[in-house]
Amino acid sequence: MFSGIVEEAALVTGVHDEGGNRHLRVKCSFADELKIDQSVAHNGVCLTVVELHPKDSSYTVTAIQETLDRSNLGFLTEGSLVNLERSMIMNGRLDGHIVQGHVDCTATCTGVEEVDGSKYFRFTYNITPELAAKGYMTVEKGSVTVNGVSLTVCDSERDSFRVAIIPYTFEHTNFRNIQEGSLVNLEFDIIGKYLARLAGFTCGD
Repeated sequence: MFSGIVEEAALVTGVHDEGGNRHLRVKCSFADELKIDQSVAHNGVCLTVVELHPKDSSYTVTAIQETLDRSNLGFLTEGSLVNLERSMIMNGRLDGHIVQGHVDCTATCTGVEEVDGSKYFRFTYNITPELAAKGYMTVEKGSVTVNGVSLTVCDSERDSFRVAIIPYTFEHTNFRNIQEGSLVNLEFDIIGKYLARLAGFTCGD
């Protein structure tokens, strides 16, 4: 489990395809603290460390085909920046919101606006009414995870929403590389999904 508080925007230093799998080599400041089989969120996608490379402070994770199809990890190349977060320590503060590391869909950035020193990003996504009824949607002032970053929703609409990015978040995540047309990963709030599921049982579904 994660909280959506990104620790670092790290550099992808290698990409290797093997069948339907993609191996990503990532260099980051805490690579020497990682262990084999440890979970790390990459742009909000929970992946397992499969190899450590102490000589250059990097490690390797593997994304399967389903993950590549559902997320933007398939578009990462050598030199890309990827948002990283290690799994939560259960006796620590939950500074963001509950994030599973299971991306629901991708969204496209359809607008960037600067307002009073911060930036507003609009994202548009495609979700069927059936999935929306199951909680795959945003609500005003609710939480959403974008590329692994826990954010508060504003201007929530049926298939789009906006988020405000403060300068610190912009500088310390790969939001600094997001522009109109960029593809991002979305994870909708798990609490909303559970409530939608319970409401379905109440209605006799």
